[in-house]
Amino acid sequence: MTTQLQISPHASAEDRVLELRRRLEALLGIPATEGNALTVLRNGDEIFPEMLAAIRGAQRTIDFLTFVYWKGDIAQEFAMALAERARNGVVVRVLIDAIGGRLIDSNLIDHMADCGVQVEWFRKPLRTSLLKQDHRTHRKVLICDEQVGFTGGVGIAEEWCGDARDETEWRDTHVRVEGPAVDGLSASFAQNWAETGHPLIEECRSFPEQPRPGSSIVQVSRGSASVGWNDMATVFRVMIESAQTRLRMMTAYFVPDDCFQQLLLDAVQRGVQVDVMLPGPHADKRVCQLASESLYSTLVQGGVRIWAFQPSMLHAKVMTVDGIASVIGSANMNRRSMSLDEEVVLTVLDPVVAQRLEDDFDAELPRCDRIEPRRWEDRPLHQKVQEKATTVIHRFL
Repeated sequence: MTTQLQISPHASAEDRVLELRRRLEALLGIPATEGNALTVLRNGDEIFPEMLAAIRGAQRTIDFLTFVYWKGDIAQEFAMALAERARNGVVVRVLIDAIGGRLIDSNLIDHMADCGVQVEWFRKPLRTSLLKQDHRTHRKVLICDEQVGFTGGVGIAEEWCGDARDETEWRDTHVRVEGPAVDGLSASFAQNWAETGHPLIEECRSFPEQPRPGSSIVQVSRGSASVGWNDMATVFRVMIESAQTRLRMMTAYFVPDDCFQQLLLDAVQRGVQVDVMLPGPHADKRVCQLASESLYSTLVQGGVRIWAFQPSMLHAKVMTVDGIASVIGSANMNRRSMSLDEEVVLTVLDPVVAQRLEDDFDAELPRCDRIEPRRWEDRPLHQKVQEKATTVIHRFL
């Protein structure tokens, strides 16, 4: 009979990383890869120039998948850059969720298509089965020349421009990736592209051996709509259960089910400092925020520290554990990400990356209001009634 090895809180960072890697690989059945180079990008001022530079520098292929593609100068700039590459012989595939991208200017779609971009819509409501219509692709993935990838929370719209200085500039996090983990991002694109009926393997695709330009260990997990437990839920559960000293989370939509609420409370009970940063007064979906707020009392009374970001909409999806590991991608801490939508996340086992994300978290704390238990209980009665009314739809949010 064997017993599970429990790593001591005093173990080295290397031992902690090894144990966490084995837990994730065994429970998800997805091998992690070594030798990846990651660059954390914060807000549109950092994210968009890097993405556009990769597009403009592409020589063979571009695969671009997004949930949100709305309006603004940045929407036009992306369309023009993609179109220019297609005109110059690059094979450009663009897949936009039919619900998330419904606000895009149709002229941009026409221009890209006229220039040779293969533009497709993911699950048009009237062209897919009723069972699939509520299951969207929420993934945000860009892969250029099959060797440079991006993922995170950013959509293509003017809301993401700037540096989160005021309510017109959303706060978000994206990551640039080189190395074997790019294959996982490519697979997340291919999985959704397969529904369009186009070939997955084209003559221009060489499937190169990925270089190993960095030192980050990365596991790429893809969540797909299904009945039962989802890989996104497994990633989050392993990370929360593995935390020993501190757990930090930024998420745009926070409606954890009873299981995840208890996991957060249990973490506090075993001595973990749990901090959750959420949208404040500029939340873009008030009903989702009310659903979150209906859970605040239970969580803050149990010791979870909740921070409401004040300057603008907080849209990032980031978790860090004990300063050694992090999760970055498209998934929120809600039922929609866990069981309804197509998602992708990177679990990064690298203290350097975790430290950068924790520094970003610390930098935002002065711009947040902490939800204090006693003051929260004094909120108006009408808000409590509104919060209660959302409980019947928590599983759809």
